[in-house]
Amino acid sequence: MSIDHSSTGTVADAVQRNWVDRYAPRWMRPYCRLARFDRPIGTWLLLLPCWWSIALAQIAAGGGLPSLWLLFLFAVGAIVMRGAGCTYNDIVDRDIDDKVARTRSRPIPSGQVTARQAAAFMVLLSLVGLAVLLQLNRFAILLGCSSLLLVAAYPFMKRITYWPQMVLGLAFNWGALLGWAAVHGSLSWPPLVLYIAGIAWTLGYDTIYAHQDKDDDALIGVKSTALKFGSATRAWLILFYAIALIGIALAGFGAGAGLVFLTAWLIACAHAAWQIRTLDIDDPARCLILFRSNRDFGIIVFLGLLADSLLAPI
Repeated sequence: MSIDHSSTGTVADAVQRNWVDRYAPRWMRPYCRLARFDRPIGTWLLLLPCWWSIALAQIAAGGGLPSLWLLFLFAVGAIVMRGAGCTYNDIVDRDIDDKVARTRSRPIPSGQVTARQAAAFMVLLSLVGLAVLLQLNRFAILLGCSSLLLVAAYPFMKRITYWPQMVLGLAFNWGALLGWAAVHGSLSWPPLVLYIAGIAWTLGYDTIYAHQDKDDDALIGVKSTALKFGSATRAWLILFYAIALIGIALAGFGAGAGLVFLTAWLIACAHAAWQIRTLDIDDPARCLILFRSNRDFGIIVFLGLLADSLLAPI
């Protein structure tokens, strides 16, 4: 049975009966949906490269438990900055979203909030993100601020290039640099390699995601890697995930990780292979499942780095 999203205010690609729809006060629900609090997968995908980098930096520092305070700060930062970024994206894309079946139920095109109200909410979230960033060292603060141009440019890329996922990867994986900088107050080659790996990972999972909208995108003239690759998508995914996995391995071993990390890396390889093998680009539901499964991929990598760091002093 299909759901009438226009009457319920729910969003088409959110999990049914999520916590926002069930428990959030009615006046707050449109804003929670703007920030994607009902769809936390994007927060995980933004957060996990940050946590990878923090764990990687701890390994390079000799191992042990990474700073729980930093892990917490980056979690809060990922929640609010992903929310601010999605709100900004929805403001910019409000006319496009109204023409795409999956997105026309979002708060702005469906009339639940105005663009002005959304902008005020975005500023509020950004101020919370700034408060989090200011808890870090000076180098990390400057590095964090430098990502804003990428964030600002991303929503416009689908209008001018078939590679908007590349710009998303550049912005979404900035935490791979920032986590290391928050620990060491500088950068080194392992986080740079991790950043490249994260970009390749994003190119893979967001191409899968983009296949949900490819028919509508083609009709309205919006570009994506899904449209560019078409039936060759699986071959491109093999390339992207291979670059991601090789980069993660190089970064991990370059920072001093060992066999525990290697075990987790092999499991991550199997997970990526499962995604590629079971992909059906003409099945939107399957694409969404595989896209969401990248949270598990990222957690596997993080737990491998964390366990390696904890066991290093033993």
